[in-house]
This record gives sequence, structure tokens and C-alpha cells, in this order.
Amino acid sequence: MKEKDCCFTNGNNWFRYRTGAIIVENGCVLFTGSKSIDYYYTVGGGVHMGEKAEDCIEREVLEETGVPYKVDHLGMIVENFFTGKGGPFDGLDCHVLEFYFVMKSRGSQDVTCKSINADGDLEELHWVPIEDIPTTNIKPSFLRERLPELLKSDHIIHVTTDADRIKK
Repeated sequence: MKEKDCCFTNGNNWFRYRTGAIIVENGCVLFTGSKSIDYYYTVGGGVHMGEKAEDCIEREVLEETGVPYKVDHLGMIVENFFTGKGGPFDGLDCHVLEFYFVMKSRGSQDVTCKSINADGDLEELHWVPIEDIPTTNIKPSFLRERLPELLKSDHIIHVTTDADRIKK
């Protein structure tokens, strides 16, 4: 987590302002994972103080894939409440405001990952066929259900979810 990111911790609560990229090439969606995490997540990251969300996602995608993808449109705004699992967020009550951007296709799945996750592990990029998304372990979990809708929609979808929160 970079110091410039729009995030803070207050007691057992953690807040973050994040962007995520929906990158589709050849019927597959690009996700990130690592050896220390048992699920996939979207390419993206924390918005820096004073940074526009659209600029953030283009920066994050370039950092994580080596490719200068451009934004097509904002597809989803998410209020995501979950319990942190592993790493520096383990057990924290997390509240993340996420903007998911659909990126313009470039017709190639050629990407190279050199980024490190919050646990300090090298991230790995994975192309998941769209038809496999409902049965793939993806976080936030609502993406497994809502991604097909997002890919077909021409309007911004608003999601509020606590599906990944451990109920106390």
C-alpha cells in the first residue's frame, strides 16, 4: 500500500478508494493473483490523493501489465464491505469504494506482470474465459455474478455488497 493512496485505518476499520480494470481480449477477462492468495482479483489499485479515478486505472494497468490500455467507459461503482483475509488487512472490517472501468480492447493477450501485492508476493496475470467466471474463485465475489451484466450494459451499475464480510 503506497502512502499516496486514498486509504486510512481507524481502529479495526480500513477504508480504501480503489479502481479496477475490466480488460477483455478474445473472450477472456484479465485477472491478477499470487501464490499467497487463493483467489483472483481485477487489475487495479488505490487512487492517489489528487488523482482522477480514470487516470488511476490507466496508471495501474500500465504498471501491472506493461500495456498502456485506455479507458472505454466507467461500468460499475461499488460500495464493498468485507472482512480482510491475510496480509496487513487480516481481520479488519474493510470498506472499499471501487470504480470499475471497462478498458478498450487492443486485440492481444500479450501482457507482462511485474507488480507486487500487499503481502509482498509477485502478482501473476491470468486470462479467464468469460464462460468460466461463474465457477472461478474471484474476489469480490459479486463479480462472478455481475460481470456478464457489466459487459453487456451501456449504463453505470451501482453495487452495494457485504457478501465477503464475516458475519459476527
